[in-house]
Amino acid sequence: MHAWLCSNPVGVEELVWTELPTPAPGAGEVLLEIRAASLNFPDLLIVRNQYQLKPPLPFVPGSEYAGIVRAVGEGVRHLAVGQHVACLSGTGGFATHTLAPAALCLPLPPDFGLVDAAAFIMTYATSHHALADRAQLQAGETLLVLGAAGGVGTAAIQIGKALGARVIAAASSDDKCTLCAALGADATINYSRENLREALKALTGGKGPDVVYDPVGADLAEAAFRSIAWRGRYLVVGFAAGSIPALPLNLALLKGASLVGVFWGDFAKREPAANAAMLRELVGWYANGKIKPVIDRTLPMAELKTAYALMGARAVKGKLVMVNG
Repeated sequence: MHAWLCSNPVGVEELVWTELPTPAPGAGEVLLEIRAASLNFPDLLIVRNQYQLKPPLPFVPGSEYAGIVRAVGEGVRHLAVGQHVACLSGTGGFATHTLAPAALCLPLPPDFGLVDAAAFIMTYATSHHALADRAQLQAGETLLVLGAAGGVGTAAIQIGKALGARVIAAASSDDKCTLCAALGADATINYSRENLREALKALTGGKGPDVVYDPVGADLAEAAFRSIAWRGRYLVVGFAAGSIPALPLNLALLKGASLVGVFWGDFAKREPAANAAMLRELVGWYANGKIKPVIDRTLPMAELKTAYALMGARAVKGKLVMVNG
C-alpha cells in the first residue's frame, strides 16, 4: 500500500508519499481499500499541528473516506468482505488502504457512489446535528447560512430546505452565490460587496433570521448576531476564517437569543444511538434525492498537495475529493 505520511506536522510541504506494508485488521477493525477521500478543513489544521486531535507521529492524514472492505478483524459482525462503506475516523484516508474502526464504518446501499460517500458524513452530520438538534429549526423559519458555498454550508442549505425553512445563503462571490441558489437557497448575499446587516434587514422585513449557521467566524459573526431575530439561535460551527470572534454578550440579552455550540464529533461519541439514527435518516434523504454532496472536483490521490493549496486559498466550492485508481 501507499500513503501520504506526516512525520513532521509543520505543514503540507512535509507530507511524503510512502510505500508501507499492507496491515492486517485487529479486533474490531476492517481493512479498507480506499477509493475516495475528501478534504476537510481539519485536514489542513492537523498537518500544521493546529487541530485539537494530535495523533502520534508519524500518521496518515485524511479524516473522511469511502471504499471497499477487504478483510475483517475478530468480532466484526455487521460488515463483510466486499461491502462498500464510508468512514470518518480522523486520520488514515489519504492512502490506498487503511485500517478503520468497524464501529465508525457506515454501510452503504449499492447505489451510493463512493465519491459522494467520501464527502458525506462530516458535512451532513454536522449540519443536521446543528439545525435539527441544536437549533430545533422549524418549517417556515428563516435560516442564514454563512460560508454557504463551502462543504458544511452547501449541506446546511440542503438540510435547511429539507426541514422546510426559508434559506438565505451568504457567500464571498457572485459565482458562489449562484451555486447556492442552484442548491435551493431562497435568497443570497455576496458579503464581499454587500453590507450583511442591511441585506438581512431588507430580506427579512427587519425581523432578522431565526437561526444563524456560522462555520466562518471572524468579522461576519458580530454583524450576523446583531441581525438575529427575537429568540434566535446562533450556531457556532467553526472558524474557517481563522480567527475566533469576541461577541458582545449583551446582544444575547437584548434579542432573547441563544448562542449554541455545535460539536458533532463529541455528540457522536456521547450519544451514539442518536447519531446512528441521524445517519440512517441522512442516507434515506440521499436515496430520495433530498440531499447530494456538492463535489467541486476530484483529483488523483497523488495530487494531494495541489488539493491542500486549493483549500488554503478558499478556491473550493462544496467538497474536493481525492480518488485512487
